[in-house]
Amino acid sequence: GKEEKCCGDSARRLGNEYAFQMLAMENIEILNEYNIKKIITQCPHCYNTLKNEYPHFDGNYKVIHHTELIFNLLKARKIKIKGKIDNIMCYHDSCYLGRYNDIYEEPRNILKSLSANGNLKEMELNHNKSFCCGAGGGRMWLEETIGKRINIMRAEQSLEIGAELVATACPYCLTMFEDGFKDKNVENVSTKDIAELVAEHLIVNSKKLIVNSG
Repeated sequence: GKEEKCCGDSARRLGNEYAFQMLAMENIEILNEYNIKKIITQCPHCYNTLKNEYPHFDGNYKVIHHTELIFNLLKARKIKIKGKIDNIMCYHDSCYLGRYNDIYEEPRNILKSLSANGNLKEMELNHNKSFCCGAGGGRMWLEETIGKRINIMRAEQSLEIGAELVATACPYCLTMFEDGFKDKNVENVSTKDIAELVAEHLIVNSKKLIVNSG
């Protein structure tokens, strides 16, 4: 809750190692006070930092990305969805979810369960050759000063395949795509997190819904 601080990813990527270590140690102290064993996160930057970097400071937790959780819940039929998305969709691989942690198929399998036949497309650069959204390495908080903005280039790559909906699994990527489409004055393409798409098609029973993530 309010006691929890930023995981420190951006501080470390921007070179402020002191700030990162302070944030990490403060978070670990709080998490351990509550005897936390499992952490679910929507953000791949948090996922990578908590899973791969916190153990160096004795912060050892089972870290789960929300696409892993959603996929496992769908697979176990603990949640169910209805209806199909007719729009031409594409999925953007977050760098810290894909190349850094090899999570490629869970997000795509979720989208396959939502998509009408044949309308889930791949951008030319995908999986381990995916193109950055432009926010990684702390650049979410910086302005591009040379060349073409990376998020605009990535937005253009989605337009090249006729995408009407770009699905993401990262809040940074979501923002960068939205800004990219605004810059190009494109209004007929929407950008949504996979969790939003699942929520829109979720079957909710009238009885109290209890979800056990296992």
